[in-house]
Amino acid sequence: MTSLGEDLLPPTRRALLHRIAVAQREGRAPSLVAAVRRGGRTAWSGARTGVEGQLPDADTQYRIGSLTKTFTAVLVLRLRDEGLLDLDDPLEKHLPGTGVGDVTVFQLLGHSAGLGAEAPAPWWERTPGSLRPGIADVLGDRPQTHPAGHRHHYSNPGYTLLGSLVETVRGVSWEEALRREILEPLGMHRTTSDPVAPHAEGWAVHPWADVLLSEPAEDLGIMAPAGQLWSTAEDLLRFAAFLTEGDDRVLPAASVREMRAPAAPVETGGSGYGLGLQIVGGEGRVLFGHTGSLPGFVAGLWVCGEEDVAVVVLANATSGLPAATVAAELLNIVVEVEPRIPEPWRPLPEVDDELLALTGVWHWGTHTFTLTLTEGRGLRLTPLGGKGRGAAFTRNPDGTWTGRNDYYAGEILRVVRKDDGSVDHLDLGSFVFTREPYEAGAAVPGGVDAEGWRGLGG
Repeated sequence: MTSLGEDLLPPTRRALLHRIAVAQREGRAPSLVAAVRRGGRTAWSGARTGVEGQLPDADTQYRIGSLTKTFTAVLVLRLRDEGLLDLDDPLEKHLPGTGVGDVTVFQLLGHSAGLGAEAPAPWWERTPGSLRPGIADVLGDRPQTHPAGHRHHYSNPGYTLLGSLVETVRGVSWEEALRREILEPLGMHRTTSDPVAPHAEGWAVHPWADVLLSEPAEDLGIMAPAGQLWSTAEDLLRFAAFLTEGDDRVLPAASVREMRAPAAPVETGGSGYGLGLQIVGGEGRVLFGHTGSLPGFVAGLWVCGEEDVAVVVLANATSGLPAATVAAELLNIVVEVEPRIPEPWRPLPEVDDELLALTGVWHWGTHTFTLTLTEGRGLRLTPLGGKGRGAAFTRNPDGTWTGRNDYYAGEILRVVRKDDGSVDHLDLGSFVFTREPYEAGAAVPGGVDAEGWRGLGG
C-alpha cells in the first residue's frame, strides 16, 4: 500500500486497504489500484497484486474503457460554449451523410438517440479498429433500435458519432483535441490513447480455475471516443476535481453542472445519465462519474460533490471485480467514518434592505415556505417542514430570479408590487405566494372568499 497525505486517520486508511484487499481476492483480479481525493488533494492510494514484483501505484496506467466518453462529452460542450454548435442541433447540420442525421447532439450525449448499443460483428472491443474504417461500418444496417428521444439506451456508436463531430467542427483529430483542450490544461500527462509504461497488462481470468489468458489491447480506430483511453488513478483524480468545480481553461463550473443534470430517464431505479456522466443515488447521497470496461480491464470513478470526495478504482481483469461498486464503497467509508467538516458560517458580505424585506414566511395557498437570502443576491425557497417544492434562485439583471434546480429549474420568480410600491405577492411561474394563506386583498387567482376563514358552525 502507498499512502499520500496524512489527513485520513489510520483506522480509515486501514478500512480502505481492507476493502480493496477483499475486492482483489474475491474478484480474482491480477492487480487493483485505488485512490481517494478529498479537500483538494490525494488523501490516500492503495494497491494489491497477485503477481510478485508487479505492485502498481497511482501512476500505473490501466485502460479505462467507457470513462473515455466523459472526455468526449467535455469536448462537445466546449464546442457549444464557443458557439460552434447548439446541443439541439441535428447531427446532419455538422456531420452530414451519417444516415441518422435527425438525432440531436443532446440526444447523443445522453444516450437517448435510439442508436444501437454496439457496432456490428465482429466484437468491436476485441478486434482492430481497421475493420470499421467508416461511420457506416460502426452503425451497420439497422442503426436505430428505438425512436430518438423516447428512452435512454446506452450506445457506443453514439459516442463514435460525437468523436467524429468533434473532428469535423474542430478540424483536428479527436486525439489532438483531447490532448490540447483537456489533458494538457489539467496536467493529465499520464492519460494517453496508447499505453505508456508503467502500465498494467490486460487479463481474462478463467471462471472455474485460477488461471489467466492475455487479452488483446486493440486500437479502436474511429470508435476511440467511446473507449480508447489509458489513464492512472492520480490523473483521474485530477479529472474528478475538474468535474466537481470546473476549470475555465476547459469548461466553466456552470457547464460542468449541466453535465451532471439527468438528460433522459433510465430503467434502473435510483440512477440516471447526464451529458457524458452517470448519476447514481444511494446511502443518502448522489454520486456522479462513469464506469468503464474493455477486455482485460475494469474502471470506476465516482464523485460526491457535497462531501468533496472522489474515488477511483482500476483493475486488470475482464470480469469478476465490480470496480464501480468498490469505488462507491470506498467513498462511503471515507464519508461515514470521517464526515466532512463544514466551512465556518460567515455573514453575507453586504446587505440589501429591499431584498431583506422579502425574506421570511410565504404561502402558496395553504402550503407554507420560507424565503432566505443567499450569496450573490440570490434567494432560496424552502418548504416549511421539508415537504414540498423548493429551489435556489439566481438574480437576473432585470430584477427577477431564475430557478436553478428541481421543479422550479428555469422558472422565473417575480416580485409583484402594489401601486404604492409595497409588495403584493410573489409570482413563481404563475403561482402566487402571499404573506398569509389566501391573503385577503392580494391578487390570488380565483379571488378569496369575502367571508374569510370560518369554523364548521359558521
